[in-house]
Amino acid sequence: MTTYGIAPDRALLIDGKCVLGDGDDIDVVNPATEESITSIPQATLAQLDDAVLSARRAFDEGEWPRMAPEQRARLLEGLWRSVVAHEEEFVEALVLETGSAISGARAVQFGEAVNFLRWYADAARRVPTTPAPPDFGPTPTTGVIRAVPVGVVAAIAAFNYPLLIATLKIGAALAAGCTTVLVPSPRTPVTTLLLGRVLSESGLPPGVVNIVVGEAHIAKALTEHAGVDKVSFTGSDAVGALVAEQAGRHIKGVVLELGGKSPCILMPGAVRGPGLETALRRLFRNAGQGCKSPSRILVHESEYDAAVAQVKDVVGRIHVGDPWRPDTDVGPVIRAGERDRIAGMIADALAEGGEIIAAADIPESTPGYWSAPTVIGGLTNKARISQNEVFGPVAVLLTYRDLDDAVSIANDSRFGLAAYVYGPDTVAALDLAKQLRAGSVHVNGGHDRPDTPGGGFKYSGIGREGGDQGIAEFYELQHLRWAL
Repeated sequence: MTTYGIAPDRALLIDGKCVLGDGDDIDVVNPATEESITSIPQATLAQLDDAVLSARRAFDEGEWPRMAPEQRARLLEGLWRSVVAHEEEFVEALVLETGSAISGARAVQFGEAVNFLRWYADAARRVPTTPAPPDFGPTPTTGVIRAVPVGVVAAIAAFNYPLLIATLKIGAALAAGCTTVLVPSPRTPVTTLLLGRVLSESGLPPGVVNIVVGEAHIAKALTEHAGVDKVSFTGSDAVGALVAEQAGRHIKGVVLELGGKSPCILMPGAVRGPGLETALRRLFRNAGQGCKSPSRILVHESEYDAAVAQVKDVVGRIHVGDPWRPDTDVGPVIRAGERDRIAGMIADALAEGGEIIAAADIPESTPGYWSAPTVIGGLTNKARISQNEVFGPVAVLLTYRDLDDAVSIANDSRFGLAAYVYGPDTVAALDLAKQLRAGSVHVNGGHDRPDTPGGGFKYSGIGREGGDQGIAEFYELQHLRWAL
């Protein structure tokens, strides 16, 4: 492990300057060791106000929304290069504060973030303008429909993928010509403050991106701030509802990426293929702390025993432990409270009649917030653990009678963020996927891409992130018309 220069990255970013917060310290803990990494002085409400006013000034009076798209794209490309140049610092910060295994921290936490940022830089060159064809009514007119930036965007991120979520939000907003105020989770602020240092050196105009750290009262004040035009939030559906309510009182639009209880349907004949192991490893990565985790595994009732045997084999090969080891698959969950909450949900499932099919070994008698990757059987989709998001490395193995029953079970959820289908016949698997009420469906593999939209149905959110549709969330449409 290298020595991470953590002290310089305690500063907020306000109006292009790195400044220390004037509020109480937030202790940042390494979940693998339970030791304090650093303390971050959080922003006061006055500093939050300064950040919003800076973003407001940069939008209303500054050059960013008035730049030629090509110029904005070049500056975003410069930011992307700067982030790539600091890869080792970012990866180390991610492992330290999230507990993510280093393999996942590099490939997913960092790798996907820079892929999205690079794509947004290219996309910034494209500003949609649609001609409105001539109309020869009482007053002949013609015109165009312009996409114009919505204004100041409040971006509120979750703890599980701090850099990826930050780049998803600010990348889309900046590509649209907006300015931003970003609030990371107080559990994982260090990576985002490192991003702030890189931003301060990247050549972006002051005030275009501001980063403040604080507890829930800071995020609440930001969503309600009169200087904010739109709110983008990632987190639980319960908190998302509060964010929407707070923003709605001031008639602000929202983009909400919320929870999930994603089904994975293994069609008849697919149990012995790679799908089950792929799904479980997708679930267990980042200790199950992912909204799209395939946490409900559905198998045909005739293949349940075969699925159980494969689950035991896969889980038996999962290595939980020191996130710095290259052979580690799963690190700790973020805090002791989350570990205990997950254990309580497992105990509740067992009390309802469930049984543990397999559970991975976890480090014994060592510090760290370890939660064993676990698969539970013997339950129906009505069980509480089948309906509620665990946000930990826990899957439920369910059975279905036929494919109509599989679709019914998969859709029987208040969530609809993602779904997964594996089948020996890709055409049949695609036909099945079209019946699922989820914002994205992965068929026989596939991966998230920066050029496509992600988001959810039902309680999983409002709006989209990624792709041109994600950038469009930060546009207003303006119709310019004139008489012929």
